[in-house]
Formats: sequence, structure tokens, C-alpha cells
Amino acid sequence: MNHTAEATGLEILGAILMVAWMVVMWAAVGALVVALRKPLRPWMFRTALGVIALGVVAQIGHFQEHVAQVGYWIQHPNSPAWMTPWGTGLANGFGQVNHMKPALGMELLHLVGNFHFLAGLVGIALVTHHALESKARKWGRMGVLMQGIHGLEHLALTLTVAFGTKAIGLSTIFGLLDPGPGAATYRIWWHFLANVIGTTIFAVALYHLWRERAVIEAPFRDPAAAKPKRAPAAAEGSGAPAFAAVTEA
Repeated sequence: MNHTAEATGLEILGAILMVAWMVVMWAAVGALVVALRKPLRPWMFRTALGVIALGVVAQIGHFQEHVAQVGYWIQHPNSPAWMTPWGTGLANGFGQVNHMKPALGMELLHLVGNFHFLAGLVGIALVTHHALESKARKWGRMGVLMQGIHGLEHLALTLTVAFGTKAIGLSTIFGLLDPGPGAATYRIWWHFLANVIGTTIFAVALYHLWRERAVIEAPFRDPAAAKPKRAPAAAEGSGAPAFAAVTEA
């Protein structure tokens, strides 16, 4: 694929911005991990919401790439794996790291995309740190576990391409699949289903985060309510949220 100098520059810029996006998200996550050990402040809640929002935007772009790949496969099941033009451009940008390994750019693109997504899920787990009974916390922690495993898969794929000749991971049956339509089919659908599950968990966590926002935000507005507590058993039959005790002074 031929590119003009300007287009190549845009591709490289896009890759740099994606990495910067990831660094900003994880720097915020690190700051929150440290800050949550101290008295809570409103800025912590807003920062966590910012991380979550960036994760939502990133996953919309990431997920649509996998949807597009599956859509193309349905129409051309025996053709080589395909990426959208913007995905290809970003992969080309990342590929500047090593021109001798054409697949490395694509692996780096998906690795960075997955760490955007993981940071968003970690944001949910952190913002609900003092709402032990919230459903948003349960779904967020579930998402962190699953996406953490998926992130390790992409890390393995990236490292094996960077230091070897082929991608080795669950989606390649540890490198045993020979290149061709069969390998492409398995990998496309494997990552698509993993993203369907992860995105569904993220969406459910976001839904509960919206419904429980008042209770979740309360400790950040009132530090006296910040000690994690579980609601007494009697609260379950009273019609009040089971995690309401976290807002009590």
C-alpha cells in the first residue's frame, strides 16, 4: 500500500497520540490508586470518571474494528484478514518501530487498544472502591479480570512477533496454526468474541454505575462516609439499596 509523506506523517502522529492517550489513562489510574489510601476528595471522583469516559471512547473505536473485520470475513471467508483504512493507517504508524516485521504494527495497535479498554474498567473498580455492595463494582471487577487476561494475550502476541517470527498466543493456538484462511478465521472470531464479552461486561458496569452514581459519589463529597462498609442484613428487606451504608457518617 502506497502512502504519501503527509499520510505517513499522519499515521505516525496517530500512533503517537494513541500511546500518549494510554499513558495519560494509566498515569491517572496510578494517581488514583495512591490517592484512595488518603481522605477522599471530589477531584478523585472526577478523575475516575474521566478515565472511564476515555475508556468508553477507545473501546467504541476498538470494538467497531473487530465488528468490521468479522463483517469482511463473512463476505470473504477465504481472503486474508482485513482491517479498516483507519486501523491500517494506525498499524502502519506503529509499524515504524521495526520495518522488518510488518505484523508488529498491527500487534502494537491492538495491544495499546486493549490497555485503553482495561484502564477504563480499572476506573470503574477504583471509583466504586468504597461502595462494596454496588453492582457496578462487581461488574467492573469482573471486567478487569477478563480484560486483564485478554491484555496478557495481546502482550504475548506482541512480544513473540517482536522477538520472533510469528505471533504466539491463545488466538493462534500458541503458533501451531499455519498461515492461511483457517488461521485468519480462528483469530478473527476469537478476538471478536472476546471483545463482545468484554464490551458487554463494560456496558453493564456502566449501566449500574449510572444508576448507583449518588451512592458511589457520596464518600468523595463527604470524607466521613469514606470508610468501606457493607450494609447490615436488615437493609435488604427495607427497600433501600443494599450498599447504602457507605453513605452514612
